[in-house]
Amino acid sequence: MASHKSYESGNINIAIDGPAGAGKSTIARRVAEALAYVYVDTGAMYRAVTWYMLLKGIEPEEDQKVLQTAQNMVIELKPGVDGQKVLVNGEDVSDQIRSLAVNAKVSRYAQIEGLRNLLVTLQRQMALRKGVVMDGRDIGTTVLPDAEVKVFMTASVQERARRRYNEIKDTAAITLEQLEHDIAERDRLDEQREISPLRQAEDAEFLDTTNMSLSEVTDAIISMCRTYGKERGRI
Repeated sequence: MASHKSYESGNINIAIDGPAGAGKSTIARRVAEALAYVYVDTGAMYRAVTWYMLLKGIEPEEDQKVLQTAQNMVIELKPGVDGQKVLVNGEDVSDQIRSLAVNAKVSRYAQIEGLRNLLVTLQRQMALRKGVVMDGRDIGTTVLPDAEVKVFMTASVQERARRRYNEIKDTAAITLEQLEHDIAERDRLDEQREISPLRQAEDAEFLDTTNMSLSEVTDAIISMCRTYGKERGRI
C-alpha cells in the first residue's frame, strides 16, 4: 500500500459508515495508518459490551441492568502488532468479541438508548483532538456529524457474506448461506432500530466496494481526504 503524507496544517476527522461485513474496520485501519491518524473502532466497543453482558448473563431486554453494568466497564482501544487491541477492565478480549455468539446479539444491545448515549459520549471525546478515523453505523449521522470527510461504504450481501466467511471458516462451523442470512438480518435490525438507525448521511460519499480491492477502497477514501484538504488549502 502506498504511503501518504499526513496533513500539515490541521488534521481532520473521517467518518466511515456502512452495514455489517462491509470491511469498514479493515479500511478504516488502513486509512488511519496511511495518514498517521488514530483509528477508533466503535463496533468493537459495542462488541465488547455484548461480550461482557453475555459473560455476566445479562440479556438485552434487561436494559437498566445493561446500562448499570456498562457504566462500570473500562473499555480501552490500543494499537497492537496485529491490529487494534480491545481491553475490557484490563483484559484483552480482541478475539472473544468476534465470536458468533457476539455477532448474534450485538445489534440487540446496540438498540439500547442509554448504552448508545454512553458510548457516543466516549467516542466524541476520542475525536476532540481531530486526526481520527472512526467507523460504525451512525458516525456521520450521530457521533461525528461535523466530520470533515464522510463515507458510506457498502457491498452486496453476497459479497459481504463471502468476505466474512473467508475470515472465519477455519475457526467457526457456519455455512456461507447462513452467513448471508445473518448479515441480511443484521441489516434489517440496524436499519429499523429507533435510536440512530443505519443510514447514509446526506453529505456522505457513497462507495460500493463489491468489486473493489482493499487497496482501491483505501486509495479512494484517501483521495476524498486529499480533495477536501486541497479545496480548503490544508495540503
